[in-house]
Amino acid sequence: LGCTSVICSDKTGTLTTNKMTAVKIAILDEQANELEVKDVIGEGYDPNGEVQGITRGDCWDGSKSLNFDFCQVASLCSDAKILYNKEIDDFERVGEPTEAALAVLTEKLGSPASSRPESADVNAKRWADEFERAATLEFNRDRKSMGVLVRSKSTPNAPTKLLVKGAPSSVIERCTHAKLPSGKVVPITPELRAKINDMSSNLARQPLRTLALATKTALPKSILSYMGGPNDVSEHPLLGDASKFASIESGMTFVGLCGIKDPARPEVADAIAKCTKAGIRVMMITGDAKDTAIAIARDVNIFTKENVENGTIKAFEGREFFELPEATQLQILKMDNIVFCRTEPADKQKLVKMLQQLGEITAMTGDGVNDAPALQQASIGVAMGVTGTEVAKEAADMILVDDNFATIVSAVEEGRSIYACMQAFICFLISCNIGEIFCVFIASFLGLPEPLTAMHLLWVNLVTDGPPATALSWNPPDPDVMEQAPRQSDDEIMTGWLLTRYIITGCYVGFATVGVTVWHYIFEKGITFKQLQSWTTCKTCGEMFSKDGKMVPQTLALTTLVCLEMFKALSAVSVDNSLIVVPSWKNGALLIGVALPTILHCAFVNSANLGIGGLGELFGMAPLSKKQWLTVLKFSAPIIVLDELLKFVGRRVNKKNEVEKAKKKQKALME
Repeated sequence: LGCTSVICSDKTGTLTTNKMTAVKIAILDEQANELEVKDVIGEGYDPNGEVQGITRGDCWDGSKSLNFDFCQVASLCSDAKILYNKEIDDFERVGEPTEAALAVLTEKLGSPASSRPESADVNAKRWADEFERAATLEFNRDRKSMGVLVRSKSTPNAPTKLLVKGAPSSVIERCTHAKLPSGKVVPITPELRAKINDMSSNLARQPLRTLALATKTALPKSILSYMGGPNDVSEHPLLGDASKFASIESGMTFVGLCGIKDPARPEVADAIAKCTKAGIRVMMITGDAKDTAIAIARDVNIFTKENVENGTIKAFEGREFFELPEATQLQILKMDNIVFCRTEPADKQKLVKMLQQLGEITAMTGDGVNDAPALQQASIGVAMGVTGTEVAKEAADMILVDDNFATIVSAVEEGRSIYACMQAFICFLISCNIGEIFCVFIASFLGLPEPLTAMHLLWVNLVTDGPPATALSWNPPDPDVMEQAPRQSDDEIMTGWLLTRYIITGCYVGFATVGVTVWHYIFEKGITFKQLQSWTTCKTCGEMFSKDGKMVPQTLALTTLVCLEMFKALSAVSVDNSLIVVPSWKNGALLIGVALPTILHCAFVNSANLGIGGLGELFGMAPLSKKQWLTVLKFSAPIIVLDELLKFVGRRVNKKNEVEKAKKKQKALME
């Protein structure tokens, strides 16, 4: 997650709320000169509302046949339902969000519902009582539309009627006539077709998911005479062959346009802005029209205002992109945020493969069964927890319980933070262990008395190292964690600079631990350094180097080592940021992890003063005076200053490395 360099995200439900509401409809005026846009009042799946300029219930008036057709298509060319949920006191959908928006529109166009919430679908039921579905022309991505054949239940001899909804670019192209508010049908001239297409584009740019609605009564004889039901179409020469659906849905009568709003999640724009700072590119994949996709991308910061104004946006329809030469495709994918619209599930897998070919660490979202191969192939497959199928969830590496893009960005931030915590943990333990090794090595090399016994080293490693090291896993994210470029998945967790840092701090730990022992012998016991080096043969030293005589200097060395490690742990709350930027109290667990071993060590050191002297003697510890405690602080506290200086240098080293990486990447992109 911390290495993620590209996030390929679905639009609906991930970047948007997936709570679709029809907010505008467009129908021709009586002169067939312009399309009149009418606002739809109401939010969400609540059926209470109206369409401005249309009286509720007009759709049931035969003289208003355009309203009749519009509402008929919206209601019957859909499988969604609106229900009232008493438990949450709200309206819910059953079915696809787009069709649910049409179901709500049906209620707002139809007769007013009763005051009882349970009557959420009163008009839908009325349409279902009036007409029966004879066959369904299932949606496919080639013709981009869905159709249903309906016939009247009350009038047996009434002709079968085709109702169609779909992408304007596809449906309008197959319409030859248009219906006016009075019910009059007129041919669609090139000028009128252009106006309809312009209105469709205008709605898409707002941005609204736009559907075109159409009808047809002049159907082939075999369909008009068809008396079976939806389950009997397999034997029909036209209805049983999906390749014939486009020809059936031709020569239609245009009824109107419906603009459906799927608002962007409010937190997504900030999340994508954070991705940009973090060097993570975002690619939006949607089935919407290009104008709608670009407008949404602009709203959520995938495209900036400058991108749109200077024409530097990258937006492609799936088929358009994959018809380009492969070298051109790879060149396009190398940089910038990109929008892919009118895509198919197989396109996701192709994109993942090409991005991996470019060395990108790709997170890919998906919710359907057809998305499973892409989710499995991506570096990080992200399934939707709410709308995702079980197949998609099984194929994914991560499941979003809220289907929210911002959660992916939070997960990336968490991944980077976990990596930083690992580095902090390693930094702390290696620095401390190098210090212990240097302490023993220096004392042996200089011929000095051993500053620590085996029991002391065991005490340090089992008692005082564990709690603070464990607490470092709760380190807060660095404030600039999402302002750094993504690291490579094969980057070494122990870089050359970090190893140098650990050796420098480890050396200081070793010298300070030995140094406090030397200070004690020279300034408190009054012997020379030469005498200290020949301590095994010193005849004037008395009991100074006996087991009991060495207890105080060894306690000094042990206490200094413990304090060094505690100060080092407090400094390790961030690998590179100063304590001024990320203070130790940002990690409450670390304060506890430092306080407990410190209190425990002080209790053992002062056990004689607490009336349990044998406890300290068991671990070779003796009480220290106030002056000796101050000496311990003088030797141990400078580790904080040293670590701050090393962090300062580290920030400069990291900045230099990032500049070099950016130059190499830019050079690779140019090639």
